[in-house]
Amino acid sequence: MASSPTEHRFKSFDGVELAWHELGGGRPAVLLHGLFSNADTNWLKFGHAQKLAERGFRVIMPDLRAHGASAAPHDAVSYPPDVLAQDGLALIRHLGLTDYDLGGYSLGARTSARMAIMGAKPRRLVISGMGLTGMLHTGRRAKHFQKILRGLGTHERGSPEWMAEAFLKTTGGGDPEALLLLLDSFVDSSEAELRGIAMETMVLMGAEDDDNGSGAALAELLPNGRYVEIPGNHMSAVVKPEFGNGIADFLGA
Repeated sequence: MASSPTEHRFKSFDGVELAWHELGGGRPAVLLHGLFSNADTNWLKFGHAQKLAERGFRVIMPDLRAHGASAAPHDAVSYPPDVLAQDGLALIRHLGLTDYDLGGYSLGARTSARMAIMGAKPRRLVISGMGLTGMLHTGRRAKHFQKILRGLGTHERGSPEWMAEAFLKTTGGGDPEALLLLLDSFVDSSEAELRGIAMETMVLMGAEDDDNGSGAALAELLPNGRYVEIPGNHMSAVVKPEFGNGIADFLGA
């Protein structure tokens, strides 16, 4: 088993160069990070990927387009609808994965679900930090983040917008100009599409996380969904050991 992550690069469906990181060896588990973040912040920094690696998983963690070590083009043509899901499917094809698990946090969770809707067939799916409203109606959160990006440096200290800007600066998670274009690529899912996600799915949410609606309602809608609640809100749940333990227990069962 690898003791430290390795970085790799590939060209996605449209030729844009993206990075992914790997830790461990064994059954592939593809994990997607959230908005304004990167693979290191969501999966490596707090030991979540290490827990999976110790259980015999090959943990594959891309930096999403416009984030981390991946390219961040400044042209609108590079951000068509569902571009992140298309990137995820391109990575799976590039790696030749046929038997794997898939999951993500927040934007990464919604992207993982979109991948399943678009034909990805993981054995198990993890949707964390994402509720039903965030799947059905992407516009509210997109407008919230557009406001943040267009007002960088002007937000009231301590406000949700200020906190999100501080997180972006701390992680170095993305290119603001590219992120604005990325926000226009979000696609709403329908209840019918969500009901079509047939694989066993865990919806993992912080008890105080209502940023993207109800995780319990999402799990109830999914044919094989289960809801798991851990301590924390949208910003804090993802750093807690219960977060990594919950994913490892579900995928490793």
